[in-house]
Amino acid sequence: MRVIIACALVLLSVLAAIALTKTNVLTQPKSVASDAAATRTESIKPVAAKPPADPVMTVAAVTPVAMSDSAPASTPMAAAASAKPTTLAASTSTPAAAPAAPAAVAQAPAASAPPAPTQPVACANPNGLGLARTVQIDTTGGPGFGFEHFKTHDFLKPGEVVLTFDDGPWPNNTPAVLAALANHCIKATFFPIGKHATYYPEILRQVAAAGHTIGSHTWSHAVLSKMKNPEDAKTEIEKGFSAVHWALEGAPMAPFFRFPALQHPPEMVTYLGERNVAIFSTDMDSFDFKMRKPEQVIKSVMDKLKKHGKGIVLMHDFQHATAEAIATLLDQLKLNGYKIVHMTAKNPATTLPQYDEMLLKDQKLPTVSQRPTSDVVRTIDQ
Repeated sequence: MRVIIACALVLLSVLAAIALTKTNVLTQPKSVASDAAATRTESIKPVAAKPPADPVMTVAAVTPVAMSDSAPASTPMAAAASAKPTTLAASTSTPAAAPAAPAAVAQAPAASAPPAPTQPVACANPNGLGLARTVQIDTTGGPGFGFEHFKTHDFLKPGEVVLTFDDGPWPNNTPAVLAALANHCIKATFFPIGKHATYYPEILRQVAAAGHTIGSHTWSHAVLSKMKNPEDAKTEIEKGFSAVHWALEGAPMAPFFRFPALQHPPEMVTYLGERNVAIFSTDMDSFDFKMRKPEQVIKSVMDKLKKHGKGIVLMHDFQHATAEAIATLLDQLKLNGYKIVHMTAKNPATTLPQYDEMLLKDQKLPTVSQRPTSDVVRTIDQ
């Protein structure tokens, strides 16, 4: 009997389970993780590439926008629209927005005003020339001056003259030139030879003390165009600068250079440009080195100035005829209404250590002390 009852209960349980399934009263909930996975799978469904509707958009640098799991882009075009760069709006702005541009300019840092020109210093000599103006030259890239070879920079006004002197320093002659320039309260530019600078450094320091501009004219006045080895030509240039620097004992040296014989080998012109050294030819060569009488020098300069009306004049403080002529020549410039312009450099010249060392090795009787003479010898009673 108990067996029959147990079988009946089992049978009833099976029938109840079958009935519950058929009524579909309970439904299994979906997993959140599986739903999100289905969404991601749908969002990254590959879409065939289409040609751009606007070619400009292809040129523009568009930053891709990452799709969100919760808000995927429905189409590629919708995604592109949401990623439209702000620069596109600027390029398609209406004319009404144009007046806003000056505001951006106003916000930019104001450019510094150029320095006011220095007023010419009154000359104690009532008949002195005095300086008309002083110009500053930026030597970056190695600009060339002097219309005999370089036609780019014409900075002189009619009647203006720049006086330049080569081949010094030299006893008697250079001091005579300095005295005449001082009497007329004017400044000039000197291109000394390196060897001469080591012979008479005290004279070159007088040139610097008087406020003149000092460049270089090679170490030994070698004609660089005749040198087959470019390194030898570079040594002539650099050793010349080192010698002048040594002689000046800290006084400024300008990155100004004049080629001997006014012969400009292209390789060295390029080299000086890389060194940011300005090259000076001339507008008129006095050819005073061919003259023995001061009257010849005066006539040569005045005749050429009358012809050209202005310019950079080349003379030599090494030449005795020029030293004798310079005082009268300056008087003539004054009488004929010419104005003197002084050239200065924006930045001082720099030397290269290896050539500084080479120069010191060449000096006779080297000593341990490298102090300037002004620190070693001092006048205590006069």
